[in-house]
Parts: sequence; structure tokens; C-alpha cells
Amino acid sequence: MTDLSAQMKPTATQMGEHSPGVGFRSLVIGLTAFLTVVDLFATQAILPSLTRHYGVTPAAMSFAVNASTIGMAIASLVIGLLSPQIDRRTGILLSLALLAIPTSLLAAAPNLAVFTALRVAQGLCMASAFALTLAYLGEQCSAMDAGGAFAAYITGNVASNLIGRLISAAVADGLGLAWNFYFFAALNLAGAVLVYFTIKRAQPMHTMMPTGSPLAAMIAHWCNPRLRAAYGIGFCILFAFIGTFTFVNFVLVRPPLSLGMMDIGLVYFVFLPSVVTTLLAGRIASRLGTRPAIWGGIAVAAIGLPLMLAPHLSEVLTGMVLVGVGTFFAQAAATGFVGQVASENRGVASGTYLACYFCGGLVGTAVLGRLFDAFGWHACIAGVGLALAAAALLTLDLKR
Repeated sequence: MTDLSAQMKPTATQMGEHSPGVGFRSLVIGLTAFLTVVDLFATQAILPSLTRHYGVTPAAMSFAVNASTIGMAIASLVIGLLSPQIDRRTGILLSLALLAIPTSLLAAAPNLAVFTALRVAQGLCMASAFALTLAYLGEQCSAMDAGGAFAAYITGNVASNLIGRLISAAVADGLGLAWNFYFFAALNLAGAVLVYFTIKRAQPMHTMMPTGSPLAAMIAHWCNPRLRAAYGIGFCILFAFIGTFTFVNFVLVRPPLSLGMMDIGLVYFVFLPSVVTTLLAGRIASRLGTRPAIWGGIAVAAIGLPLMLAPHLSEVLTGMVLVGVGTFFAQAAATGFVGQVASENRGVASGTYLACYFCGGLVGTAVLGRLFDAFGWHACIAGVGLALAAAALLTLDLKR
């Protein structure tokens, strides 16, 4: 990966401004991503416990837990439209600080409706920080270097899936469900502190953004067939990811696997290979092209799907590894592609992409949850396979 600082304007906002090199800068970018979205999927590790606690069906609890994607889709779109008027540093800082409020309130949610509403509020805060950071990276990096920066950010996202689930399972198992949410509220505040000390200055947005209407910019992006295809790919990727890693938790606790809560937490070491492969996504996409990179990721994920239907834990874990590696790799390549193609109004483009991405997660939860409750795990996996096939077809439109 090339040095991000070499690609930035001298007066631009800089993360880790006094860092000695690209390694430290990538670490800061990845850690910011980790603390931004660590709440998003960590709760999935305790889904069976939450289902018992509220006395609801797996589909109902899964929808409540993944309701954060509703807030994330809305916030991504709004932030994308208002991006030119929002100071990056202030917006990210406030979003992460406010995120601690609904996170801590989840500890005392009296029923599923309140739990769902608080998860939506979490999504609003997470996506605001997420979209503003992606817009910041798109503005500060050259088109050639954007892929590497986005890959570092998505790698932090991957790490949050692994470490967040481990922490959630361990804290809930040892201290109870309530302390799990208090702990993650503290992590949210830590993210705000990190942003306070690593984003030093904000370049005025009018020097980086054209003066046209954000709505007109969004329409222009939608008229671009390459960006439109990228938005669809993002939708399909999270649809597939949510379907796999939400409902596999119920498969793991049922016979013949019959894992306990802490065992489920340890299962999520399956994300460890994704941390490495996702970091390479930007470099590989730059060398081979975005389309081969996304197709490769989708193919890897597709190979893992039939393995997850096996009755043996080793085969299920191998399938989870492949699906994780493939979906995150494809996501990193698609995210970097959006940052490169949208030469203007990158905040609007990133916000639109994230809105489509998180809508895919919401639709995936609703559709695949119904399939899981009505027809079982095999039907759920079939739905995931169809989403991956749709993403592969959309990739055809990502021409140079």
C-alpha cells in the first residue's frame, strides 16, 4: 500500500497527522472503523440468548437485532445529501459520542419494540460516522490510492465482526446481557476520543465539492451505469452476509452441533483470515481490475455455502471462513470502486452506496428470516446463493 500522506493536499484533514508512516495511518483508519461499527454485528453472537430473554422467534429477534441497518440506510442517504455542509471531524466525533446513549439503554430495554427502536438509533449514529469517514477518505486520497485506504477501513470493519462477537459472547456469558451493552457503550466513547486526537483540521467543504445541488448529484450518480451496478452489488453483498452470519447462530446451538454461548463466540475466529485478505483487496483490485476482484470474492463465498449445510462443525467452520473472506473482499473492492468512479460529490456517492448496502442487510434479514422459520437452513442458504449470483451479474457492468 502506498503512503496516504503522500497523496493528501497539504491543508487537508489528516488522520494521524504526526504519524511516522503508512502503517500507523492504516492502523488509525482501521481502528476508527472498528470502533464505529463494532456494535453492528456483535449482538448477533448472543442472538440465541436474546431470543430466550424476550421469548420470541428467531426471525423476530434477528429482525430486531439487525434493525440497525434501517437507521444506517437512512443516515447514509441523508449524510450523503448533506455531506458538503458537514464538517467531517465534528460530524464523526458527535456521531460516535451519541452512539453510546442508545447502546447503554439497550441494557434495560423492556420489550422487543423498544429494543428494535434503540437498534435503529444505533444505526443512525453508526452510519453517520461511517459515511462521513468514507467521504473523508475519498476526498483526501487520490483515485489510485483510494482502494488501499478503503480496504484498510473495511478491514477494521472485518475485525469488528471478529473481536466484537468474541467480546459480546464473553461479557454476556460472564456478566450477563446488560453488562454486554454497557461495555460496548464504553467502546463507542473510545471511538470518539480516537477521532478527537487523530483528525486535526477540516478543510472547508466548498473547496472540495462542486456547488451543485446534492440531489442533482445523486441523480447523476444513479444515471451512471457503473455506479448503479456498484450500488446493486453492495445491496446483494450485505444481503448474503446477513443471511449467513445471522441465522447460522441458531444452527450452531441446535443439534447436531449444540454449541454453548462462549463456544459460539470462539467460532467467530472464522473472520480472522478476512482481516488479512480484505486488507489486500485494494491492491489486488488495482492490479487485476475491479471486476475480477469482485468475481473472485463472490466465487470464494459461493464455494463456502454448501459446506455450511454439513452436519460436522469443521465443514461448517470452513464454509463460514470462505463466505466471510469472499463477501468482505468483494465489499472492499466495490467500495473502493465507488470512490474512484465518483470524481465529484464523493460524499453523495458514498452515502448512496452505503444506503443501498444497508438496505440489502435489512431486506436480507426479513426475507431470509421468513425462509429460515418456514423452510429451514437449506432454504436460507439457497437465498444467499441467489444474492451472490445477482451480484456476479451486476459486476458485468463495472466496465473501465
